[in-house]
Amino acid sequence: MTRKAQYLLALYIEEQRSPPPVSSGRIAERLDRSASTATEMFGRLEADGLLTHEPYAGATLTEDGRARAEELHESYVALSWFFRVVLELDDHEREAMEIAGLLRPAVAERLCGLVFEDLDGVEAEDVSLPRDDHR
Repeated sequence: MTRKAQYLLALYIEEQRSPPPVSSGRIAERLDRSASTATEMFGRLEADGLLTHEPYAGATLTEDGRARAEELHESYVALSWFFRVVLELDDHEREAMEIAGLLRPAVAERLCGLVFEDLDGVEAEDVSLPRDDHR
């Protein structure tokens, strides 16, 4: 995933947990970066029209930013589920965060659809899509 996509996805997830603006410190913590790095990326994303940034307050996704972040989130959820249920990875959320921006949502959904077809006889609760634990 590109760095910009990671920040958009992280900001989207944080906005689901509490109302914006979201501080650079919260995003930095989620992505294991420094707050100054997050603030710098906020500036780049603001220049691209994907968020608004208020110094010392935080960032808020714009309509365009939210639309892009929602697509990223769909891929993130599908990949996180796949990594958790099928590959049984402990750090499934981090892995999904790293690559969610590399796949279109339709590709991630198709991947899950193919896996569902191969899971005949598995209990439904074992294959449910993961809840975003960060909400």
